[in-house]
Amino acid sequence: MYPIVAARRLWRGIVRRTLGVWIKTTVKPDDAAGSLAALPRPICYVLERDSQADLAVLNDTCARLRLPRPTRRLLIAGRRADRAYFELERRIGFFGNRTDTRPSRYLAQLAAAAAAQPDFDVDLVPVAVFWGRAAHKEASWWRLPFTENWVWAGRIRKFLTVLINGRNTLLYFGEPLSLREAVKCAPEGGAGARRIVRGLRATLRAQRASTIGPDLSHRRTIVAQVLATRAVRSAVRAEMRVRGSTRRASLLAAKKCADEIAANYSQAFVTFLSMALGRLWNRLYDGVAFQHAEKLREIGDGVELIYVPCHRSHMDYLLLSYVIYHKGFAIPHVAAGVNLNMPVIGRFLRKGGAFFMRRTFKGDALYAAVFKQYLGLMMARGHALEYFIEGGRSRTGRLLAPHTGMLSMTVQSYLRDPRRPVVFLPVYFGYERIVEGRTYIGELSGAPKRKESALGLLKAMPALRRRFGKVYVNLGEPIHLDGALSERNPRWREESAGVEDPRFEWVGQSIDDIAQRIVTGINAAAAVTPINLVAMAMLAAPRQALPEADLAAQIDLYKALLRDAPYGPLVTVSEQSGAEMIRYAETMGMLERQHHPLGDILLMNAASAVLATYYRNNILHLFAMPSLLACCFIGNAVMGAADIHRLLWRVYPYVSAELYLRWSEADVGAYVDTLLDAFARHGLLSSNEERGDWRRPPPTSFEAMRLSLLAAAAIQTIERYYLAIALLLQAGSGVIGQQALEERCHLMAQRMALLYGLNSPEFFDKSLFRKFVELLRRRGVVQAAADGKLVFGDALLAVAADAQLVLSEQIRHSILQVTLA
Repeated sequence: MYPIVAARRLWRGIVRRTLGVWIKTTVKPDDAAGSLAALPRPICYVLERDSQADLAVLNDTCARLRLPRPTRRLLIAGRRADRAYFELERRIGFFGNRTDTRPSRYLAQLAAAAAAQPDFDVDLVPVAVFWGRAAHKEASWWRLPFTENWVWAGRIRKFLTVLINGRNTLLYFGEPLSLREAVKCAPEGGAGARRIVRGLRATLRAQRASTIGPDLSHRRTIVAQVLATRAVRSAVRAEMRVRGSTRRASLLAAKKCADEIAANYSQAFVTFLSMALGRLWNRLYDGVAFQHAEKLREIGDGVELIYVPCHRSHMDYLLLSYVIYHKGFAIPHVAAGVNLNMPVIGRFLRKGGAFFMRRTFKGDALYAAVFKQYLGLMMARGHALEYFIEGGRSRTGRLLAPHTGMLSMTVQSYLRDPRRPVVFLPVYFGYERIVEGRTYIGELSGAPKRKESALGLLKAMPALRRRFGKVYVNLGEPIHLDGALSERNPRWREESAGVEDPRFEWVGQSIDDIAQRIVTGINAAAAVTPINLVAMAMLAAPRQALPEADLAAQIDLYKALLRDAPYGPLVTVSEQSGAEMIRYAETMGMLERQHHPLGDILLMNAASAVLATYYRNNILHLFAMPSLLACCFIGNAVMGAADIHRLLWRVYPYVSAELYLRWSEADVGAYVDTLLDAFARHGLLSSNEERGDWRRPPPTSFEAMRLSLLAAAAIQTIERYYLAIALLLQAGSGVIGQQALEERCHLMAQRMALLYGLNSPEFFDKSLFRKFVELLRRRGVVQAAADGKLVFGDALLAVAADAQLVLSEQIRHSILQVTLA
């Protein structure tokens, strides 16, 4: 017996030394070495499976990090054991074709020692080893078949995996578990050891799911599970009654819906796609910045994570999955419009985790039932999801109103089966040049939307040769569904338990709350790029032309205001100076330089100016409040502090509803005070503490010019509001309906844009007028009579009076002139 044991030890030593030379490991989390070294108790490592290769990786890593090795002899009950680790699963049988999942004898010895000796305790540290999964390491096509998955590889495959992916290995140290605490919580004897093993196995499975995604089995299996659910069977019976079809025909229709929806995730394909996209991004962009990745680590494992990004471009689908994958996390399943389910392309998207959905479920109860059950199944299996809260791509650069369809299905699926806590993670995309930019401008100007097709994609390929700058992917603050539900109804668990279709009033209110928190969370994680700031300054200038020194100073002012009166802690701002940003914008073809003896002039041609509105609108919300404050001094040399607070408080709800600002109405006053201090610090305003008022700089001063440029960001928003109010007042109370007013506002704004050269397509966007009128109704400023006509009283006159106080006489005259034409 002893020669066999000695031979095994010799063989293990040879394996460890050989692999130690070949293997290169990335350790996660980054602070693992420090946290494990600080543990007060001895460490016992827990491996998923009996694998000499995995043990060698762990042993080599511990030696490199100066941590206790798993091969050391751990003191148990006064005796030295031959190791300090155990496995949860072991192969048995001559050919190793069976799996033993019973608790190991080594764990039984540890548990017995902890029960017998009050002072004995060790920390059980789960360890997961992933071959071919280290972040930023995938670089070879022939490694794909041997990347990590959920299948326990045989000896030959394991040998090839180590040989091919040995230098691309990821090792995760889990949270330590006190053996004594685990023994206290578990029953005595073998049942206690089995409970400890189940807990450790769940921890390691969660880590594997977080790293490579959950075990999705085969697509046909998932489709079969969806079709077997009670809700789908009920929908099939309803389909039989309504259409008079046979059960087989209705089941086939349900299966067709499921096949149309379901993803066909492939880990090997995802690895292949990661390499392909890495080359594509290097060709298209100057870099992809992924910021606030620590939010993912803070969320932890064991939750249902749902990414809810803004939707700027078709590139969004790929970018988020790419950066998440390269940070070592499992990529989400992405809800994509069925318009992207094109030949070949749709097949590839499915393998990358995309599942498809129709634009509307109306008129097809069977499809709706199948989709909801598929979504619920994916959530129950623990796969991260991703969908765009706006529903479609924004053509203006602003966030669109949230569409709550997917959000509603998510919440209802969770209420039916609350297995895992749901966490929503807002994501902001910031592009310095967007691939579809020209198309968006054409659509806003009246051109029809182009339908996606493979041929259209091929036609767009030449445009990808241009330079697109840098891309920013910023994570926002996580939103926990449990907390949001509890705010509306602390007893939501009891009331929704066992309810198949939870449609309580508080559910709808919670969905609306979460939708607003998501869009404000996206905006609160904005990335401010050089292109954004140059666009903001140039569009504020008359004829889109500024001396170079003035442009640089204005950009530096914008940066200073973001620093001195910050919008939020997650907003990131380019570190370049104003002068550096100008040079960068020139290299991107955004600015033209005209030399002059008294100083160069920077210009923006008409086409660039229209496109620049998109990039300005990306960050317009960050400067909404500073710009509104500056607007107070367009027609007023002096204003009292109380008047400033009243005006900004009055207009804030409408601007906030349009731009999804982060402050509540109660918090606006404190932020206005912060802004006033920042304006005074930069010479934009001066205060008279005795009289309690604020004064703008002399009209001919440099500071007055900067204040005027700052006001330009919000002035068109105020003009649009004043136009709507003027048209409503002109029509009279009880004369015009909401739809007719919206159409008249749209046409008048379009006319103003033509007459006064306003290069902002969103100025006459009908949806913005609709939102403004609806908010006037919600706040009781106007009401809808029984016949649908809008009626108003003194409240609207007060809003109009405040708008007149903000706008200059010339602007008011221009608006009234158009409305009377």
